[in-house]
Amino acid sequence: MFTTLRIYQNSLDSSLTNWQAHCDRLNSSIQTFAWSQPDWNRIYQGAQILSSHFPVLRIALFPDGREWIIGRNLPPDLAEKQQHGVKCAISESEFSRNLPSHKTGNYLSAWLAKASVQSLAAQEAILVDVAGNWLETSTGNLWGWRNERWWTPPLEVGILPGITRSTILKWLQHQQIQVCEEPWTPELVTGFDAIAYTNSVVEIIPIHTVEQTSGSLQYNPYHTNFQEIRRLFNMTGGSFCYTLR
Repeated sequence: MFTTLRIYQNSLDSSLTNWQAHCDRLNSSIQTFAWSQPDWNRIYQGAQILSSHFPVLRIALFPDGREWIIGRNLPPDLAEKQQHGVKCAISESEFSRNLPSHKTGNYLSAWLAKASVQSLAAQEAILVDVAGNWLETSTGNLWGWRNERWWTPPLEVGILPGITRSTILKWLQHQQIQVCEEPWTPELVTGFDAIAYTNSVVEIIPIHTVEQTSGSLQYNPYHTNFQEIRRLFNMTGGSFCYTLR
């Protein structure tokens, strides 16, 4: 199992880094699978060393308690995607996420889903269930704006409980902005003004086009309400950030 986190302010202890949330998610999976506990102090020390050299860390844990931590850079085209959005395509329902409640090392289905839509010049795949309901992208959670509120699929449909998803939910609630957690049916998605996906590395990336068998859907990647969520990642302090811990 693994988790991938972005280092903010060059510190594991930054509230936006969400170090404890990432550890809690790993520990929850360890207990569920009855794996051996790792040396959490050594994990922290190793991550602290690498955080001075890399903005992104991936921590992988193995059943016998061993850990493997690697660092990497942010995607080179991240700023462009954040500004102008990306094109997505609907994948086949057979590419469902394995054990969606846990971030396991078996990402083959998500990888195959993303690879299957590259012929359509899509940068991301949207995973769907057998009824055609949208679940998440191959790398992140979905968000949409319509009827003066945000929408996101609920965890009950079988999606990864993303840490960034949880952080954004708390942030929007703190701003007294309503969020509807409802299944994204084929009918619902046609009514969104804007949609995006989020994860701990890319923050939020708008989606301007979604290719599907019945034709393409177009959304506004420059929607002003994206700024509500971007404000969260631009914060360098404040009481709200510290309550997330």
